[in-house]
Amino acid sequence: MRVAALFDIHGNLPALEAVLADLERHGGADEIVVGGDVLWGPMQSECVERLEGVGASFIAGNCERDVLSPSTDIDRWCYERLGRPLRREAASWPLVVEFDVNGVGPAVFCHATPHDDEAIVTRITPDDALAVAFAGVDAPLVVCGHTHVQFDRQVHGGPRLVNAGSVGLAYEDAAGAYWALLGPGVDLRRTEYDVDLALDQLRSTGIPRFEEIIAPSVRGEVSAQEATAEFEGRRGA
Repeated sequence: MRVAALFDIHGNLPALEAVLADLERHGGADEIVVGGDVLWGPMQSECVERLEGVGASFIAGNCERDVLSPSTDIDRWCYERLGRPLRREAASWPLVVEFDVNGVGPAVFCHATPHDDEAIVTRITPDDALAVAFAGVDAPLVVCGHTHVQFDRQVHGGPRLVNAGSVGLAYEDAAGAYWALLGPGVDLRRTEYDVDLALDQLRSTGIPRFEEIIAPSVRGEVSAQEATAEFEGRRGA
């Protein structure tokens, strides 16, 4: 099975459309896994509809919980723009899915870890912390997201850990939509799209704090190094 891993889309429909077109150009995939945090963003409902149209499988991330139990201005804005059917649907998404990937074997897909959708796992998190985070995982490969920075590393005494990156709000030093194509190997991909046009389209939705939170990431102004340091600080490193 060939699997496309699309994580942290955050309602960025132009980025998603670019990735789906790129995937099609490269032969498509047997399965598309939406790895959490498709919600909490300007065009979240449109993204879910588009992904359902291509038969994607969804898992939940922390932002699905945030939107469904809103506590901030952005949470509330997103919640109010979800119809009841989509609210019920998002509440039913599992935390983990597993597929057998060509050339890799069983792969577990989770937003952050299989046990915690807000756990901090980065490319520099020490192996001893990762061993605790992924205890009980027997699969040779775990694909995650949450921290919006791609990486591919082998955990000592544990699984190969791949962060697929963020389609919609990447922290990667350069604008683009970041994702992963699995089978027979692991291909960490970056897809370019018209960022200026996307910014105009996303801004027009009226989502709060757009210029403060969303626009810098879409423009590629957040570096992988500073994002990783920020997340490790949250982890208490």
